Amino acid sequence: MREFSVPPIVTVGDAANLTDPVWDNAEVAPDAVQFARPLPNADGTVTSWAEVTCREFRDEVTAVARGLIAAGVQPGARVALMSRTRYEWTLLDYAIWAAGAVTVPVYETSSAEQAAWILADSGAVAVVVETTAHATLVAGIRDRLPDLEHSWQIDLGGVDELVTAGATVEAAEVQRRRKAVRSGDLATIVYTSGTTGRPKGCMLTHRNLYADIANAVPVLPNLFNPGATTLLFLPLAHVFARLIQIGVVQARATMAHCADTKNLVAELQAFRPTFVLSVPRVFEKVYNAAKQKAEADGKGGVFARAEQVAVAYSEALETPGGPGLALRAQHAVFDRLVYRKLRAALGGRCRDAVSGGAPLGARLGHFFRGVGVTVLEGYGLTETSAAAAANLPTGTRIGTVGRPLPGVTVRIEDDGEIVLSGDLVFNGYWNNEAATAEALTTDGWFRTGDLGQLDNDGYLGITGRKKELIVTAGGKNVAPAVLEDVVRAHPLISQCVVVGDRQPFVAALVTVDEEALPQWLEAAGMPADTSVEQLREHEGMRREIQSAIDAANQAVSKAEAIKVFRILPHDFTEATGELTPSLKVKRQVVHKTYAAEIADIYRG
Repeated sequence: MREFSVPPIVTVGDAANLTDPVWDNAEVAPDAVQFARPLPNADGTVTSWAEVTCREFRDEVTAVARGLIAAGVQPGARVALMSRTRYEWTLLDYAIWAAGAVTVPVYETSSAEQAAWILADSGAVAVVVETTAHATLVAGIRDRLPDLEHSWQIDLGGVDELVTAGATVEAAEVQRRRKAVRSGDLATIVYTSGTTGRPKGCMLTHRNLYADIANAVPVLPNLFNPGATTLLFLPLAHVFARLIQIGVVQARATMAHCADTKNLVAELQAFRPTFVLSVPRVFEKVYNAAKQKAEADGKGGVFARAEQVAVAYSEALETPGGPGLALRAQHAVFDRLVYRKLRAALGGRCRDAVSGGAPLGARLGHFFRGVGVTVLEGYGLTETSAAAAANLPTGTRIGTVGRPLPGVTVRIEDDGEIVLSGDLVFNGYWNNEAATAEALTTDGWFRTGDLGQLDNDGYLGITGRKKELIVTAGGKNVAPAVLEDVVRAHPLISQCVVVGDRQPFVAALVTVDEEALPQWLEAAGMPADTSVEQLREHEGMRREIQSAIDAANQAVSKAEAIKVFRILPHDFTEATGELTPSLKVKRQVVHKTYAAEIADIYRG
């Protein structure tokens, strides 16, 4: 058993709550720009934004909170929010808190069944939806929601409706409600998207979220400062994006929202953020796209060398002497030829990124740092208010998720499980005492279900999920993530799921990246409309995939190596149920959907 603890920098008092920074900012720096609201062009693209000052944001939060109070929303009542990532999401979140109520996020991609479960289980008295499709979905399940009294639609002026209705409520009532909220009160119920089973509602208090971000901001000054800007595009229904939102307000930085990721590249280049928040799959796609473009332009060799130099440069940063003279010279050359163009894709000013939700992998971490964008990989779960550990500007060890954030203690149990304690640990699962008892020890430690290790300096490495650990028929323990990360590094591969529990050998299910396929088909001299189904046994395609499998197998012992792989006919998507909204693979769904494929692998 190993343990590492970092003392808190900030302790959240009993009277504090998440709305305090909104009111403080409006008093201290009323004209500072807190948000940038998109001004869509006629074609729907966004190239300009309207500034929202700290004073304006507080006043808008007050106006919407008055509307909620006028509708009869009581302190402690649950208000659901189903929308893409947009300014109104953030505005409504803070207004719900200012009214003394509790926000219940619902992914805007949720099915009727998922939405019905969350709205009914939480006992939501009101719901704010974004689109007509969302409104239709809620209308279709209304008879299963006895507590639901109100519904507003953002696209039909729902926010303005609330503001108009709130004119009958004194602004002083919002202040009274807001001041009555204590740090130990419930702030939000975040339903885990869940790779297995029905979503569980994580109860997070104002103290949980406030303690997490208040201790993160001082150790991440390059991200969170009054001059910093970010373009948020991950779903705010996910606690990771939510924490960044809270951090921006806490640090008085500036944030814009990107509702449609199809426009992300253009909006990044127009908004020019100083940092971004993403998940590993997005970083993989950026890398793969750059590599493919270079190869298509006949510059594959230049990119390959630039990649080697970037990784070597990053690795040398962790050595006592740093990069040598020759390496620095090579790095400067490739900065002009390659790296600058990659940074330009992020707007040109971005020097930092935060990655979480899944392992990034050392390969990508070194590549991006060598290019000039340091990806600070962190670790946490919904149950820990998003961030429990992180690499910091003052201490980064690529290949790990950093050290515990201030106020957090990490312990590795004898079986390798990571357990966490601190003010950021949730209170339990809503209406689910059995799951709460399973997740929390009697003295408040949270059992993460993840496996990891702590080095002598307190850096945490994640080695896999306890439930995902494969035990072969020969008794060999295999952590799938180690293999899957390397396989996914191949530009032609989108996803990889390693299988083999209680089987004689390890195998893999692989999907092809549909964005990368056209270029491969062209290079192979094949028709552009050739489907993956037609390529599953194609010698050239299998040779490509085998090269990725071979690279992965070099990282493990022979007993853990992938012996057989199958190319699946379709990529995993959220719509087909194999991915969560944060792009994690739902292994249980994949195993069920492709049970026949898996059975066929082991039939011989």
